[in-house]
Amino acid sequence: MTQNNLEQATFAGGCFWCMVEPFDERPGIKEVVSGYTGGTVANPTYEQVISGGTGHVEAVQITFDPAIFSYERLLDVFWQQIDPTDAGGQFADRGESYITAIYYHNEKQEELAEASRQKLEESGTFQKPIVTKILPVSTFYPAEEKHQDYYKKQPFHYKRYKQGSGRKDFIESNWKMQKNQQELRETLSPIQYQVTQENGTEAPFRNEYHDHEEEGIYVDIVSGEPLFSSKDKYDAGCGWPSFTRPIDAYFVDEHTDTSHGMIRTEVRSKEADSHLGHVFDDGPKDEGGLRYCINSAALRFIPRTQLEEEGYGHLQFIFTS
Repeated sequence: MTQNNLEQATFAGGCFWCMVEPFDERPGIKEVVSGYTGGTVANPTYEQVISGGTGHVEAVQITFDPAIFSYERLLDVFWQQIDPTDAGGQFADRGESYITAIYYHNEKQEELAEASRQKLEESGTFQKPIVTKILPVSTFYPAEEKHQDYYKKQPFHYKRYKQGSGRKDFIESNWKMQKNQQELRETLSPIQYQVTQENGTEAPFRNEYHDHEEEGIYVDIVSGEPLFSSKDKYDAGCGWPSFTRPIDAYFVDEHTDTSHGMIRTEVRSKEADSHLGHVFDDGPKDEGGLRYCINSAALRFIPRTQLEEEGYGHLQFIFTS
C-alpha cells in the first residue's frame, strides 16, 4: 500500500476495545486507532469521555487501501459488530459515549453509508428501527496508549468483557449463518457433510485438492467464505492440501482440540462454523512456520479467471501484488 492510495473511515460502535479486532490486520487495512470524536473538548481523557458532558463517543479510525478493502466492505463489517437499533449505548455500556455512528469523510462515503443503512433496514434482519447515525467527520483524538490494541494487550480480559457484555452472543445470534442440517445433508456430499458438520477427516492423498496446482482461491463449501489462496499452498507431503496462511485471518477461527488423545489446534470457518482441519507449527519457517492442514471436502475451488463472476473480484489483488 502506498500512502497516496490510502483513505480513512471512522466508526463508533460502543466500546472501542471491541471495534479494533474485526478490522485489524486484514488485507488492505494499514492501521486501526481507538479514540474519541464528535465532542467539544480538545484532547479529552478517557475518564472525561465516559463521565459524559464532552459530547464525544468512543470510536475507531481506520486507514485503508480501497483497492484492496473497499469502504462498502468496511461498512458490512461495522454493521456486524453492533446492535444498530439501540439508541442508548451498546450492550452493557450505556450513555452518550457509547452510541453508534458512521462518520463520513467525503460525499462518496456518505452516499455509501446511507445506502448500506437502507439495505439493512430493508433486509428485515431487525424488527426495530435502525438508529445508528450518519454524520460528517469531526476531529478525532487518539485514546491513551493503554487503550490501543487492547484485544492484543489484554486478551483474557478482552474476551471475558466481549462475552460478558453480551456483544459476542448478539453477533452470533444475529449475524452468524443459521444452518439447516437437513438442507445441508441434501446439498453436501456425504464426505463434505461428515467433515464440515461432524468434525470428520477425509483420507490422505485420496482427496480432491491435495495435489491441486491451479491458480485461484479456496472457499468454504457451506458459506462461500474466502479461506485460502493457491499463492500460499504448498506440498507438505501429508496428503491433504496445506497452506502457510489464510487469505484473511478474520474468516478463520482456531480452537483447542483434545480429541483422539491429542492436543491440537482446530481450524473452523467463522461464519458457517465448518470444521476445516488443523493448524500446526511445522510449516515453512521463511513463510511464518505454520501449516494449515485442511480437508479438501471442506473447500470449493474458484479459478482466478472466475473470481469476478463468482463475486470475489475484490481478491484479484492476491495475484497482482
